[in-house]
Amino acid sequence: MSDFSNIEACPVRNVLDRLSDKWTMLVILVLGESKEMRFNEIHKRIGDISEKMLTVSLRKLEADGLISREVYPVIPPKVEYKLTALGQELLPLIDTITQWADRHMQQILQNRQQYNA
Repeated sequence: MSDFSNIEACPVRNVLDRLSDKWTMLVILVLGESKEMRFNEIHKRIGDISEKMLTVSLRKLEADGLISREVYPVIPPKVEYKLTALGQELLPLIDTITQWADRHMQQILQNRQQYNA
């Protein structure tokens, strides 16, 4: 059983901390739709993410081994991102959360409205 009290020692807390930010799951979902994508393609697909936050998110995902970044030696520079096998393995889990959110969003919004009333 995991030790939830220490983020360094708890795999669940460590991974959830990374995945639960505002953009990580969206970046993974977008990359899961294509074999590989350039930065601007990801940025356009997500829409309201700043370039700085997208850069930070991509770097974190690369550091965790969930995406790979390939730089091509051309001018202008060409960089492509894609999910690694580890990232691909995470996709069905995120898809399940996405489907759950789609099914229950209306109810959640109603619950929030009732709570705030």
